[in-house]
Amino acid sequence: MKPSLLVIVDSDPRSNARAAEAVRIAAGVGTWKKAEVHLYLRGPAVLALTEFPDELLEEDNYTRYLPIVAEFGRPVRVQKGAMEGFDLGTPTQPFEEIDDAELSRLAARSTYVLRF
Repeated sequence: MKPSLLVIVDSDPRSNARAAEAVRIAAGVGTWKKAEVHLYLRGPAVLALTEFPDELLEEDNYTRYLPIVAEFGRPVRVQKGAMEGFDLGTPTQPFEEIDDAELSRLAARSTYVLRF
């Protein structure tokens, strides 16, 4: 069985480049196909899915690496209700809203968890 990596991002991509770096790392690790990678966006990190990435720090990381994450065959997970506070336009990637209980289950099933 492959190990799994959960990348949790709660940094605001408008003011913190860590969110962009997290997306880049998730895409890079996932392309090795040695681990199953899950990306979870919490709070303002949901802005990573905006159709207007030019408003984000390190915008090229979102346009370049989020499509790679989508190729893993799993939607990006987002905090339930977090999208309501932001105008994303049309989200650029498929996503699934999950509550904190489901996040806990996902983290418990993961071999590794990284938080940005």
